[in-house]
Amino acid sequence: MAWTVTPEPYDSPVAVALWRAYYTEVSDRWYLLHEGRRTDPEELEREIAAGTGADLTPPRGRLLVARYGGAPAGSAGFRLLDGATAELTRVFLYEGMRGRGGAGLLVRAAEDAARAAGATRMILDTRGDLVEARALYARLGYTETAPHNDEPYAEHWFAKRLG
Repeated sequence: MAWTVTPEPYDSPVAVALWRAYYTEVSDRWYLLHEGRRTDPEELEREIAAGTGADLTPPRGRLLVARYGGAPAGSAGFRLLDGATAELTRVFLYEGMRGRGGAGLLVRAAEDAARAAGATRMILDTRGDLVEARALYARLGYTETAPHNDEPYAEHWFAKRLG
């Protein structure tokens, strides 16, 4: 089976399904770790609706979708914060698609798209419990930095020059 990565409108059915799966997984992981329960369904719906992804549209952003054998498998996006810095976001693969090289492919595609939009640096934040994400970013050349935002759930911040 082959991977493909293509731009996707943030509000397409595929993008919306990926956002829902991503947000549900990371939210449930946090609540299970800290409170021993899954996310309250009303909170989940409210937060999913609030994160539309409208900022992931050209020319200041982009959402990319990976497909494996033609089926949607994951996403990654970026948003330009200023002329030179882009923020990597929504890096996600469905659980059954993990371990097949798709995450690295998605991040590199997002880096290429950000570079084409004028970015020379990519930044991101993540949580401590997302150990797989932190390992991925380190493997792809991201280095941990001082905090660059005050997001309430951010615990680790990374940056990479897009040479």
